Amino acid sequence: MVLFNLSSDNPGPFILVGIPGLEHAHVWIGIPFCIIYMVAIVGNCILLYLILVERSLHEPMFFFLFMLAMTDLTLSTAGAPKTLSIFWLGAREITFPGCLTQMFFLHYSFVLDSAILMAMAFDRYVAICSPLRYNTTLTPKTIIKIVVGISFRSLCIILPDVFLLTRLPFCRTRIIPHTYCEHIGVARLACADISINIWYGFCVPIMTVISDVILIAVSYTLILCAVFRLPSQEARQKALGTCGSHVCVILMFYTPAFFSILAHRFGHNVSRTFHIIFANLYIVIPPALNPIVYGVKTKQIREKIIILFSIKGTL
Repeated sequence: MVLFNLSSDNPGPFILVGIPGLEHAHVWIGIPFCIIYMVAIVGNCILLYLILVERSLHEPMFFFLFMLAMTDLTLSTAGAPKTLSIFWLGAREITFPGCLTQMFFLHYSFVLDSAILMAMAFDRYVAICSPLRYNTTLTPKTIIKIVVGISFRSLCIILPDVFLLTRLPFCRTRIIPHTYCEHIGVARLACADISINIWYGFCVPIMTVISDVILIAVSYTLILCAVFRLPSQEARQKALGTCGSHVCVILMFYTPAFFSILAHRFGHNVSRTFHIIFANLYIVIPPALNPIVYGVKTKQIREKIIILFSIKGTL
């Protein structure tokens, strides 16, 4: 669905090249890429189903996990189907409104993912550092306010990217050496000054994500201080176990994200082929691994998954 058609002088369609230099291998590259994407779809759908139908999972932590799964589905689906159509069908054309729409959902999902991880860190902080006030602090009303706040913040950060692109004239090549549309890559095709696009497109999202990382780090520092003050080894292990899956997801999300952002902005020695392959894996691997990590490390979800598949196995 095309949501953005804001330019009064819409340029013609853009051409997404795919992975430059590896065009001959697109068909084979598409196979593992499709498998990882399908794992992401199935895994996140199972997670969404379990959280919806199991009343024991109707808690703040699992509500944020539900939102993370939805955002991961959006992130992977915004890019993967078009990438696969390029690899397997040679469908390289994308309209300007379609390009803006894809760019918006990719960037919006990334910023929203970061905000959700920050909210989940706050949830773990309250659960471990102030367990007696957990239910009174994270009430349904408070959770709704958090969700609306982080969603609106992400929208306000990414929507200007769309308007910054619609103001640009595109009178040069319309060939994008990538598998999907992203802000700076499209802006560089314009025949006008794009300084504001470069600085806004880089500084605002990265500063937002850095602020999220700082708040997450502060939360986990306070959590660790509280955990090591617990009297028994068993209590410490249980508290750390509840945070283990979240820490794994945080590392899987931010490590490749910062590498990709910094390599795109400063990594002039990083080959374009490597950068594009890495960028494509980034939109499917974290969404595929997140449900697996939570399914393995979170006891409540692990038990529900075992029950779900054991019931199906007996039918």
